[in-house]
Amino acid sequence: MPIRPEHRHFYPIDWAELSEVIRFEVAGGQCQQCGAPHGASIVRLGDGRWFDLAGGIWRDGRGRPAAPGAAIRCEAVKVTRIVLATAHKRHDTSRNSRSDLAAWCQRCHLEHDRPEHLRRRRLTYLRRYALGDLFLGAYPVA
Repeated sequence: MPIRPEHRHFYPIDWAELSEVIRFEVAGGQCQQCGAPHGASIVRLGDGRWFDLAGGIWRDGRGRPAAPGAAIRCEAVKVTRIVLATAHKRHDTSRNSRSDLAAWCQRCHLEHDRPEHLRRRRLTYLRRYALGDLFLGAYPVA
């Protein structure tokens, strides 16, 4: 995931090299949460299950073999290209040791960051309402 320009100063200068070490040397090119391989196109279901071509089995969102016989809805099936990203486990960009970083696929990274994204979205909405009140007056009550 690209780093926003306004957040770039929170990351170390050698972030690209550090990220590559975490993703490919430490994690071995696989998501450390679900085990999905970097660069592969996989079939993923809406509930997080994915088909492991190497093993020939379905895996759940944590990489374990999925329970056999679970229903598969065709509209929830997607083919996804896996791209690993280095994530901060504790959302603290000043902590960059190997124990504080993890290599996760897009889905696992978004799941981990969901509370932080919801918090930022709420602040964005509040900021927009405040600017609207400041320049346009109070909102009409519907």
